[in-house]
Amino acid sequence: METWWAAPAKLNLFLHITGRRTDGYHELQTLFQFLDYGDSLKFECREDAEIRLMDSLNNVELQNNLIFRAARLLQTTCNIRSGVDIYLKKRLPMGGGLGGGSSDAATTLVVLNSLWQCGLSKQQLATLGLQLGADVPVFIGGHAAWAEGVGEKLTEASPPEPWYLVVKPDCHVSTAEIFSSGELTRDCEAITISRFLSGEGRNVCEPVVCKRHPEVAQVLDWLSQHGPARMTGTGACVFVSFDSQAQAQLVADTLPDDWQGFVAKGCNVSPLNASVMKLTESAIS
Repeated sequence: METWWAAPAKLNLFLHITGRRTDGYHELQTLFQFLDYGDSLKFECREDAEIRLMDSLNNVELQNNLIFRAARLLQTTCNIRSGVDIYLKKRLPMGGGLGGGSSDAATTLVVLNSLWQCGLSKQQLATLGLQLGADVPVFIGGHAAWAEGVGEKLTEASPPEPWYLVVKPDCHVSTAEIFSSGELTRDCEAITISRFLSGEGRNVCEPVVCKRHPEVAQVLDWLSQHGPARMTGTGACVFVSFDSQAQAQLVADTLPDDWQGFVAKGCNVSPLNASVMKLTESAIS
């Protein structure tokens, strides 16, 4: 039986920047939550050491592909002589702020750690993952998390799990461009989880992104008719929450024809974690 492994999307429920370090990285606060929607990956081990991606991404060189880099990093770190063929079903848009590349990399590390019998702990995998991107550790951790530092200081959190309508404007937002902008607010007061849950918090990247990409501002305005709409990460995707799937789908059905969107459930436990747990329980029984 084929096993496809989840690489779920994430949302930044808010995003504050509280300062900038001397090395140029930003100190931030955010709350990550997963969605029951994302990419899927399948792994077939090889007897030789070759790592092959069977589904290439347009305009991404192999050496820059986070899935390939994750597999190679684990293989080198653990001195693994086996290889792997990796298949990808891509659903998450690139440049959307949903963490697709980071999630793909995290799933690759988690699954190959098991298939190659590397024996690394979750913390060791997270440390490896940080070399690939600041968002990779939260996907490896597999639980909704309050994040600080550059995003690597994670505290498990359990926010409400509503249904979301997520809309992708027709544009690609460069994270590097937004974080280097002189207009970006970098002096937010640090808040607590309880203050966020009581209604505080915003995404400080929104004004900068909206100025450069009017498409994002248009989607934010449209979704705001149905509740507090917010951009995730540095965009471009925008989301709004609902109490039920039916409510979210009703609004999704009225999206303009040239907009792309989907309905998904917020998850405090990653769908990848759920798959790994099920596999472990099956092996034990």
